[in-house]
Amino acid sequence: MSYPDVIAPHGGQLINRIASPAQKEEFLSKADHLPRVQLDDRAASDLVLIAIGGFSPLTGFMGQADYDHVVKEMHLANGLPWAIPVTLPVTEEVAAPLKAGSLVRLDDSLGRFIGVLELTEKYTYDKLHEALHVYRTNEEKHPGVAVVYKQGSVYLAGPIWMLQRDAHPYFPTYQIDPIDSRTLFREKGWKTIVAFQTRNPIHRAHEYIQKCALETVDGLFLHPLVGVTKDDDISAEIRMRCYEIMLEHYFPKDRVILAINPSAMRYAGPREAVFHAILRKNYGCTHFIVGRDHAGVGDYYGTYDAQYIFDEFDPLALGITPMKFEHAFYCKRTQGMATSKTSPSTPDERVHLSGTKVREMLRRGELPPPEFSRPEVAAELARAMKVPTEVWGDGI
Repeated sequence: MSYPDVIAPHGGQLINRIASPAQKEEFLSKADHLPRVQLDDRAASDLVLIAIGGFSPLTGFMGQADYDHVVKEMHLANGLPWAIPVTLPVTEEVAAPLKAGSLVRLDDSLGRFIGVLELTEKYTYDKLHEALHVYRTNEEKHPGVAVVYKQGSVYLAGPIWMLQRDAHPYFPTYQIDPIDSRTLFREKGWKTIVAFQTRNPIHRAHEYIQKCALETVDGLFLHPLVGVTKDDDISAEIRMRCYEIMLEHYFPKDRVILAINPSAMRYAGPREAVFHAILRKNYGCTHFIVGRDHAGVGDYYGTYDAQYIFDEFDPLALGITPMKFEHAFYCKRTQGMATSKTSPSTPDERVHLSGTKVREMLRRGELPPPEFSRPEVAAELARAMKVPTEVWGDGI
């Protein structure tokens, strides 16, 4: 397949591992005779992204050669940039009876038959080694490291087929796959598209850098992550509603597409920024916004480490252009959003608020100030977080 109007997928081909009706019927006929592996929510979302091409060029869960190269060198065994291992962990007890060359039934957390693994190999790995390289720490309090430590000690590898995928229960109209986003971009005549990733509700700093980026490209692809996140992150339902409000009131409707990213968060900071960029390249985006502490958690990563890491890759091999932004804030002197590159203000004239601080304010029954959040968004957050109505009023 050629891609005359949009950027080529990572590796040159958009992967499709969605079983055809005939394949699905054949697999279903074998369902009761196949060994089973139950996927957790993260593995299930990885299955979806492999199948729809979001993780192109991966056709399945990584074998040991790719895994080792990614963990150590941030490249696949063939030399293509890749920053996060995509693996299927199981316990030794589950792995023991499984034989390379056989089919494995993949069930979701409800026990439904949703996929098939063509098992090519199974291998053990060093959890501490993976934690230190991928997450830059071995501390279990890091949410990504905690997942590695708790999961099984054997990885299963091989191509997959996806048999079943339900429409998203809350955002079916925003469930836009890479083949569909590419079609939308072509239909709109967009040659340059910038993607924005977030797991937090949109605030004024987000809006500012999105609009700065939109000044230089044809379209903006807003792609909030709706897969597994930390328990204290604000829910996807709330975040998506905030984006709908922003698009209704504050963005040009013909230059923005809102879609959901089904991926799970790893909280791997710099490496995950590269991972997120490659994912958006597969969706057809030519540029990717990288701001302050992308995909970070706690104090594990430097403020701009997620920008510096892109300098470690061959730009042509990576194939998508990072757009790097400094931390935006509300400047009291100029009464508008700015960064240290554009603002003449002193530190005490700048309003900085993080997503963490806003969550804390809402839980205390306080409304985010207008310098941080648009009033309609603040009101939606207040309603969702059950802030007393006398605090937020009409929100406009």
